Amino acid sequence: MSELINCPVCNSLCFPLDVVDFNKSCEESRGYFITLAEIPVYYFLCHTCQFCFAPMFAKWGKSDFEEKIYNKDYILVDPDYIEVRPRSNAASLIKMFSNGFEDIRHLDYGGGNGLMSQILCESGWQSTSYDPFNGEPDEPSRLGKFDLITAYEIFEHVADVQGLAENLSALSTSNGIILFSTLISDGNISPRRRITWWYASPRNGHISLFSKKSLAKLATQQGFRFGSFSNGFHAFWRTVPPWASHLIC
Repeated sequence: MSELINCPVCNSLCFPLDVVDFNKSCEESRGYFITLAEIPVYYFLCHTCQFCFAPMFAKWGKSDFEEKIYNKDYILVDPDYIEVRPRSNAASLIKMFSNGFEDIRHLDYGGGNGLMSQILCESGWQSTSYDPFNGEPDEPSRLGKFDLITAYEIFEHVADVQGLAENLSALSTSNGIILFSTLISDGNISPRRRITWWYASPRNGHISLFSKKSLAKLATQQGFRFGSFSNGFHAFWRTVPPWASHLIC
């Protein structure tokens, strides 16, 4: 594949970087391998913002993702998504906002089976779960606006990253905070090098791989500021509300 494609984040020209088999999964890092699908997945790299993505998935609809990625076998490539990760994320969030959470209207964007929101509600939170991958309506704005939005392990699964940022912006109050997790590609992906990073795994639906620069660019386009707590945990915000002042100074 030799054609040039515009970057979904900054619109610069992108170049083919590497090709991997569709069945490359994150569980390979734990020694679990799936039989090759013999379906090539080409990843492109933007040399301006370092966003890396697989453009073939931009043509897929919900039914394609449900049939080929988020099917009954998905648990084999992500065994933690049903219970382990939602429980861990809920515990971290409760610890993070131990005071004043009663007044925070929270949305778990991409919340899967809703377990994290359920746990938070049992702890006194005002929490709602919404998952665009579970066949829910395409207009999340019907839910209203939220003070705190979490999007754990969502950004890397979305082909339309501009649409994702617009949705999060529309759902956030003017002084809302968006906390999200996705591993950044800095140091793991670079021009003229094969992709060996375990996180670049199409069978898991990891089709958009962000650098810090590309996340900052995406934030700016929606009027957000951007910051990272670690290589995998980040925030978008416009104005820091009092209840989050201990996190973002």
